[in-house]
Amino acid sequence: MRVYRTGRTDYDRAHRWQKTMVERRFAGEIGDVLLLLEHPPTYTCGRATQPEHLPTSAFLETSGVGLVEIERGGSITYHGPGQLVGYPIVDLRARGRDVHRYLRDLEEVLIETLATFSLHGVRREGLTGVWVAEEKVAALGIYVSRWISSHGFSLNISPDLEYFRAMRPCGLDGGQVNSLEGLLGRRVERAEVEEVLLVCMQKIFGPYIDDGQPFAI
Repeated sequence: MRVYRTGRTDYDRAHRWQKTMVERRFAGEIGDVLLLLEHPPTYTCGRATQPEHLPTSAFLETSGVGLVEIERGGSITYHGPGQLVGYPIVDLRARGRDVHRYLRDLEEVLIETLATFSLHGVRREGLTGVWVAEEKVAALGIYVSRWISSHGFSLNISPDLEYFRAMRPCGLDGGQVNSLEGLLGRRVERAEVEEVLLVCMQKIFGPYIDDGQPFAI
């Protein structure tokens, strides 16, 4: 797996990268890929989003946050500064063509990452994501086309939680969301979290090569 760390990246640009990489992965031109980045403040709406999940039009207007409809599963989620967002482009034909197992594997990566920070991450039956006690700290939403995955996960390090409180992700109360810094009560460096997550990713998805920046699109 090749890892590309692109820093703060516009959502549309990252979406184009994913689509191009999915096509190249299906054609066998590249191996599995993991994009690690963060976005400017953006709401993305998956296929399960309902009108009552959305922030009010007044909030969207005053905050200036973008709202993007995308093809992944799940409901609305927020992306913004202070998050570690990961988009794995993985060929599931080589992993048993099992989408549910793939989701559980991504959750396990996040649970092990939290454990390194002495936090007990858990799953909740019938939902995707990872919680610490009653507070959600990581969201998952994927899309699979011809057994190639895209989209992925976001782990809250230190985002502005007010953006979550303005929505109802998957119908849940946005106030049930927290972050690593909120749970630990101290500053957490993004670089530290990235390194821990990559170690945990390697345990489940195998060795990686850190390639820095991806090709230009």
